[in-house]
Amino acid sequence: MDIIVRKPTEEETTAMLANQTWECGVSEFDWSYDNTETALMVDGEVTVEYAGKSVSFGAGDYVIFPKGLSCVWKVSKP
Repeated sequence: MDIIVRKPTEEETTAMLANQTWECGVSEFDWSYDNTETALMVDGEVTVEYAGKSVSFGAGDYVIFPKGLSCVWKVSKP
């Protein structure tokens, strides 16, 4: 169960930008996913730690979080 980080297709960017934007200040918090979720990072920088691993992503990245993932978000740039 891994987090996938990649550049989005044009269609993915268009679809994601049609949704509401979620914002978060510099912080650290636990999170879990009941369903597979996707995100397009418009701004900011984040490191997510899970199962002894960590992945970092930022502006322009398309991120896929798998169903059942429990992790710790570390937001370093809002």
